[in-house]
Amino acid sequence: MAKLISKTYGEALFELAVEEAAADGMLEEITGIRKVLCDNPEYLRFLTNPRIPAEEKVKTTTEIFTGRVSKEVVGFISLIIRKGRSDALFDILDYFISRMKEYKGIGVAYVITPQVLKEEKKERIREKLLSTTSFKEMEMHYEINPDLLGGMQIRIGDRVVDSSIQTKLNQLQKELLSLQV
Repeated sequence: MAKLISKTYGEALFELAVEEAAADGMLEEITGIRKVLCDNPEYLRFLTNPRIPAEEKVKTTTEIFTGRVSKEVVGFISLIIRKGRSDALFDILDYFISRMKEYKGIGVAYVITPQVLKEEKKERIREKLLSTTSFKEMEMHYEINPDLLGGMQIRIGDRVVDSSIQTKLNQLQKELLSLQV
């Protein structure tokens, strides 16, 4: 149910952004609102508190965001609040951001390595991903996991490329265990 809600509202905002030729601006504004929600958990608790009337939430939200984001985005957030969907706000914003990145040809890659990579290596990985995918740009996220021993894991969407030594050792172990002597 939550996925349906986030898709319905997120898709509506996406269509508005494309229709109004405001894709870049809205992506920036929605990303900023998501950051505000992450940085201010008390504001999110306020929005999701069932004891606080929706109109009070809308008034406060309008005061906070008017002049900082477009009137369409303020109206959209207000609509979500009035419809009692504040608890799905993160999911809606995440859906919109993901959909907008897809529309703009921006891939999001998560690279896990056993140690910190040098900038030259990061750039080579980014260039390789751009050349082997259909994305125009690549947003890179790096994580360190010393348990990998060596190699790396790369995830883009639901695709995973795992060239870690740990995975290769696990595969070898399975093969050896499956051999009958």
